[in-house]
Amino acid sequence: MTDQPVTDEPVTDRSNEAVQPAEAVQPAEAVEPAEAVQPANQLAAPTATAVLTHVVRSIVDDADAVKVDAIENRNRLKLEVKVGPGDLGRVIGRRGRTAQSIRTVVRAAATRDGVEVDVDFVD
Repeated sequence: MTDQPVTDEPVTDRSNEAVQPAEAVQPAEAVEPAEAVQPANQLAAPTATAVLTHVVRSIVDDADAVKVDAIENRNRLKLEVKVGPGDLGRVIGRRGRTAQSIRTVVRAAATRDGVEVDVDFVD
């Protein structure tokens, strides 16, 4: 008996063949992941912007007047919220509690986008 595995393929003797040197393998170029490359028409923080828009539209009377603008600063993204007349007080809430809660939720959503955000409510 031999120690070779049993197969249905014919046995070929390769002891007389010349051994070819292995070709030098060049390392592949570094490729950035698809998430790192953003087209110019996409938002810098799409999840945070979508959450902010949804929350504010659900609070105000005139949902069509809600506008969210993204402004990039040095190390943060600033999201400015503009609402219709009379709705700013509703978004800010008593003693600013509603506004602070919105900021907390949007900052949590921004972690999914990998950015830090500030939310400003403007007239």
